[in-house]
Amino acid sequence: MKEINNIRDYENIINGNKPILLDFYADWCGPCQTLLPIVEGLATKHETDFVIAKVNVDNNRELAQKFAVRSIPALFFIKNSEIKEKLVGLQTNSVLDQKIHTYLK
Repeated sequence: MKEINNIRDYENIINGNKPILLDFYADWCGPCQTLLPIVEGLATKHETDFVIAKVNVDNNRELAQKFAVRSIPALFFIKNSEIKEKLVGLQTNSVLDQKIHTYLK
């Protein structure tokens, strides 16, 4: 799973041709740590057709501000460089997998 460490990393993936799922998290956030293995599993499952990346809000305040992240975990689905959907809070594997399939169409 990719980790975005700065705005340059973000710009590199946003300019690609695959849909994107960004997971904004923090190491101290319990629900974020519960969600991490789910997102990592989906990243492995969809590595050829979807970019799934995590963004640590403590290390990437500028990017967290750009996305107006107020609560974590915050998940953003991006297609054609446009935010299509935002989910906040712990999500199940099946919900996220279904959303991924929706944005692959």
